[in-house]
Parts: sequence; C-alpha cells; structure tokens
Amino acid sequence: MFYPEEIVEEVRGKNDIVEVVSGYVKLQKKGGSFWGLCPFHNEKSPSFSVSADRQMYHCFGCGAGGNVFTFLMNYENFSFPEAVRALADRAGVRLPQAEYSEEARRKAGKKARLLEVNKEAAKFFYYQLRSPHGEIGMRYLRGRELSEETIHRFGLGYAGKNGAALVEYLRGRGFEDALIKEAGLAGFSERRGLSSQFWNRVMFPIQDINHRVIGFGGRVMGDGEPKYLNSPETPVFDKRRNLYGLNFARTARSGNMILCEGYMDVIAMHQAGFTQAVASLGTAFTLEQAALLHRYTENVLLAYDSDGAGVKATLRSIGILRAAGLTGKVIDMRPHKDPDEFMKNLGREEFVRRMEKAENSFFFEIRVLESGFDQKDPEGRTRFHREIARKLCEFTEDVERENYLQAVADRYHIGYDNLRKLVVAYASQTGLARPVERPRTGRAVRSSPEESGKKAQRLLITWIADEPGIYARIQSYISPEDFTEALYRKVAERLFADLERGNYSPAGIVSMFEDEEEQRQAAELFHTKLPRLDSLQEREKAFHDILYAVRKNSYEYYINQTKLEEKDGLEQIKREIDGKRALEELAKTHISLDVG
Repeated sequence: MFYPEEIVEEVRGKNDIVEVVSGYVKLQKKGGSFWGLCPFHNEKSPSFSVSADRQMYHCFGCGAGGNVFTFLMNYENFSFPEAVRALADRAGVRLPQAEYSEEARRKAGKKARLLEVNKEAAKFFYYQLRSPHGEIGMRYLRGRELSEETIHRFGLGYAGKNGAALVEYLRGRGFEDALIKEAGLAGFSERRGLSSQFWNRVMFPIQDINHRVIGFGGRVMGDGEPKYLNSPETPVFDKRRNLYGLNFARTARSGNMILCEGYMDVIAMHQAGFTQAVASLGTAFTLEQAALLHRYTENVLLAYDSDGAGVKATLRSIGILRAAGLTGKVIDMRPHKDPDEFMKNLGREEFVRRMEKAENSFFFEIRVLESGFDQKDPEGRTRFHREIARKLCEFTEDVERENYLQAVADRYHIGYDNLRKLVVAYASQTGLARPVERPRTGRAVRSSPEESGKKAQRLLITWIADEPGIYARIQSYISPEDFTEALYRKVAERLFADLERGNYSPAGIVSMFEDEEEQRQAAELFHTKLPRLDSLQEREKAFHDILYAVRKNSYEYYINQTKLEEKDGLEQIKREIDGKRALEELAKTHISLDVG
C-alpha cells in the first residue's frame, strides 16, 4: 500500500534509529556516532555506524546503509510498506486504512481464512503429537535425535490413525467443508466422505517468510507410500515460490544459505546451529526459489545427498543458481548420504570444515564430467577437453570466462593456448561469444570519466550534508540539474529545497524511495568518504575542485546529449558558450569555508 509522505515522515520521526537498531545490534557511542558489528556481514572490528543526528546508519565495510525503514527492510527482509507498518505499531502511529474493491476484499478475506484453517490444523497436529495417539510419531522424532526445543521451534506434529479426526476438529472450530478442501487439508470420496489425506504421518508445517502456515509435509510412519506427502497447491501455497525453513534462515546473517533436499536435513542443520539451511518443497529446485534466495544472499552452499540422484539434483541446481546470478558451491557429504546423517556421525565442527572447503560449482561440474570419460584413452581425454571447452562457452562475461579458462588449464594440465583454441573453435561453431584476448600489459584499468563524474557528485552531496551552511555560498553555482545521475538529481532536488527552507533531514530524503536498492544508494550519498585535510586552505581547494568537477561533468554531459538529440545548431552553440563562461567564472571564484 502507498502511504502519504507526511505519514511516512511521522512514523520515521517517532522511531529513533539508535533505539531501533539497539534492539538488534550492540552499539557503543564513540564521538558523535554509535558503533557496532555490522549485522549484514561477518566482521570482527566494528565498522557499522549509526548517526543520531542524521537518523541514518552506514557500514564502512559492506556499504549497507539507510534510515530506520531501510534497516528493518534489510534485517527483517520486510517490504517498505511492511517496515512502515511495523514501526507505526511500535510508535503508536495510526495508519490510514487501504481502500479495496469488492473483489479485492473477497480475495483478501479468502486468503485470511485459508491461513486461519492452516494455523488451526497445525495446532491439531502439534497437540496430537503430544497425546497418546502421537506416541509413534514422538518415538520417530526422538530416534532422529531431535530435541524438544527443535520439535517446538518447527511446530512438528502428528496426524492420527485416520483422516476423519482432522476434519471433525476443523468443523468444530467453525470451518466449512469447502474451505477445508480448498486449503488442501482434505478430499471427498463416496466411501469416506470428507477425509484428510494426512494420517499416520509426522507432520511438518510449511511457513512463509512471515511465519504463517501455508501448507504441510507429512512423513509416513512405517512402510507406507508415498514416504513424503505434501499439500497440493492452494491460493496461499505455491511450491515453486517458497522454501522450507526460510522463515528462520532469512535472519541468519551468515553470509550464505545452505540448500538441502529435505525437511529433516533442514531441521538437523538448524539444531546444529546452521540456521541458514533451507530446502525445496517436494519438488526439484526452481528458478523462482533461486530468485527468492537472491533476496537474502549472493552465496549458496549445496548440501544435497551424495548418491547418484543427489549428484544429478546438484548439477541441475547449479545451473539454476547461475541463471539467477547466484554463486554456488558444493559441500562434500561423503562418506555420508545427507546433512542429517553427516551431523549425527561427524558433527558440527567437521561440517564447518567441509563448508570452508566447499567446491566451486563449475569445478564440481567438470569433476563429474571427467568421470564419464576414460582418461587413459587419448580419444576419451580429447572428448573430455572438448566438453570442458563447451562448458566454458556458457560463461557470458568475458572476464569470468577468461579466469575459469586459465584455472581449468592449470588444474587439468591442459596447455592454456590449446584449451583456448578449443573454446574459440567451439564458440565459432555454435555462435557463442569467444573468449577475450589476454591483456598484453599489467597496467591497471583507470577509472572512467563517467565514474569520476559520479564520484564528484557523491562527494559534493556528502560535503553539503556535513556542512549545510556551505550551500548558501554555492547555490548560485550549482543546481539539481548538474547531477547527471537520476537518483543523485532527485536527492539533490530535495536536499537543496530543504536547505532553502532551513530544515533538512537526510533520513527523510532516503524515505522518498521505496525500492531497497535505491534507498541504499541514496544513503550512500550522505556517507561518501571525504578527503581528510588539516588546513583551511587545503579544504577550500579540495571543495572547489569537487564543485568544479561536478559543473564540468554537467557541462560535458548536456553538450553530448544535445549532439545526440541533433538539436538546433544555434541552441547548441549558445549552450556551449554559456557553459564555458560559467566554468571559467567558477574556476576563478574563491569559495570560503571559514565558518567564522
């Protein structure tokens, strides 16, 4: 839902960022800011700064930053409206109610009822596990070495000896048969009437990221089939777009996610302290699930079964992770089959070591590929090398492909030039991109003029925000249009307007953006590292150089734009003359930073 700017500002103003962040991070005051260990990446020395004056936070290690809304969005993985609602509740601010159409109200009501019936079913299973009827289920879970705390945390339960009990219970709670069926909790047959398919099973409630029960998985007790039975898809349960355990894993702050195959693997991992473990929901890993993971991490460790089926699933998932822009590594489970078995036999410390030695996903693919060719046979070895070349062509980024080409050549003792020729030959046959030429010198790539212009704009905004009194001295030389990046320009427009009114708030400016990435970029504009200079003369020269660089970049940008748009020649000439004159005037101007 969209909330008016004045409401958003009221909510932000009534939630002091230091107080909010202190609920998640231990902060210590140093100078004018509060410092602590960044909750968004692993670090040993505090680089996470929270400013009470600016009502913003910034990590000088990983670049995370923003206001109180951004913090909740990052830490709790809330959307912007969810963060506004959570902080409004905290501060006692009453938010306007959304206006829905009749159809929207009907759908929202149906979804709420489905969530209610699922929640009630989870309660039923939970208490059944602790009743005499659930003794077989409890014995099974104890045999899997799960603690009472773990069983409680995951809400594990038991479905009794027949499917009628659940339906009877839900009816008694006021849920109509049609809703019970639509929730996927029961089906109708002439013989049994309305009856649940979940019976004689240990039950695993499946929760969304907000801890709401959306479906169930059930593991049969004994030798019945199927071994695992999952809820069908419903209006609240989409198997392709949810992951088991993600409601806990999303706040693990481990820097990675561990992708497992089954419910018990996830639970065993969490019990051992690896709370970043998740699993797909009775289906093969999907691109939608990879996209969901990408909201929380860049790095995924695959902990699939070590048998043949697990290797195939790993290979398939590697491709999906790569397509989603995620970095994948493979944890070696051998000699054990899965994470649950591994943890029981080798324990947490050994698993940490295996995580640290996790194999690059591309090298895992090549290693599996190698096993399919007779390396003692020259023809088999040649075919293997051709397959490597084919795999290398899958990298669309030149630098990445070049790096892997060199690494594979070294690892498999193939001459770099020979392997590169194979890659070029394969690429030319298939139309795939060819590898980049190797650089002939070791010179570092210089920063582009475009990046230099953007850096000057960031420096200028930070400097003005740090010393707002400067703006009055330079406002005749600078305008929002001089900021050529769209986001920078929007920030400058608001900043300059607020300064002219005599009341500006960096945190309020960040709130203009609902997109999390835009909020981070906007926050970064107020935390660019300024040059540390001792003398006033040095500071004035540095500030003048930055201001001049912004104006010069602006002049060149708009001249190029005019040429591209083929505007009238006279207009272009006038713009060039006026721009040059303004730059010459600014070059000669002394701008005092002396507050006295």
